[in-house]
Amino acid sequence: MIEIKNLKKSFGDLLVWEDVSFTIQDGETTAVIGRSGCGKSVLLKHLNALLYPDEGNVLIDGEDVFDLSYTGLRKVRQRFGILFQGGALFDSISTFENVAFPLRYFTEQGEEEIAHNVYEALSMVNLEDVGEKSTSELSGGMRKRVGLARAIILQPDYLLYDEPTSGLDPKTSDEINELIVTMADNLDITSVVITHDMHSVLEVSDRVAFLDEQKLSWFGNTDDMKHSDNQNLLEFIKASEYKIT
Repeated sequence: MIEIKNLKKSFGDLLVWEDVSFTIQDGETTAVIGRSGCGKSVLLKHLNALLYPDEGNVLIDGEDVFDLSYTGLRKVRQRFGILFQGGALFDSISTFENVAFPLRYFTEQGEEEIAHNVYEALSMVNLEDVGEKSTSELSGGMRKRVGLARAIILQPDYLLYDEPTSGLDPKTSDEINELIVTMADNLDITSVVITHDMHSVLEVSDRVAFLDEQKLSWFGNTDDMKHSDNQNLLEFIKASEYKIT
C-alpha cells in the first residue's frame, strides 16, 4: 500500500501543489490526471523518492521512503517498475539487452536464467520475436511495450506509468491499455498511471486522483467521477473530448 500524506512541493518560488494526500491500495490501479504542468509527473517521482518534498510523507507498506538510508532506498526502488513516457530505451543495444539491463545491474543471474526471464517478459507484451532487433527499428507502440517488459523484469510490486499512451494512435493506445489491465490482473501489481487520456482512465483505473489549482482537487473511484459535482473536473473531462455515459 502507498500512503501519500500532506505532500507539498515547490521549485524555488513556484508552488507545484500542497497538502496532497491519498492512499493507493494493494492491487489497485490509480490514475493521476490534470492539466499539463499541474505536477502529475512530479508526484510520480515522489513515490520512489526520485524527488523529495518540501513537506509530507510517502509510506510504502508503512515505511517512509524519505527517511530511508541509501541501501534501504535502493531496496525499495527495486520494488518499482517504471514505464517512462518516451520509453527511455538504449538505441545502441538490442531489444534483448534493453530488457536484460535491470537483471544485469540488480541481480546475479546467469546468462541462461537472464535469457529465460527476458523472453518471458517479451512474451507477456507480445514481442517475443524482436529480441535481436535494435530498438531504433521498432514502432512507437513496440517501444512502449519493450519499456513495459523491462519495467516488469524484476517482478515489481508497483508499476508506474508516465503517459503510457502519449503519441500513440487509438488502436495502439487500446493495446497498451489492455496490457496495463493484464499486468495488474495477472501479476497482482499495484499500478499508478499518469495520463490525460480519459479513455485510458476509464479502461484501466479503479480510482482517480485529479490535481488542479496546486492541490489534490478530487479523489475517488471511476463510477463516482461520472457523477462528480467538481466543476473543474467536469470541464477537464469535457475538454478531453471523451464523453462519459
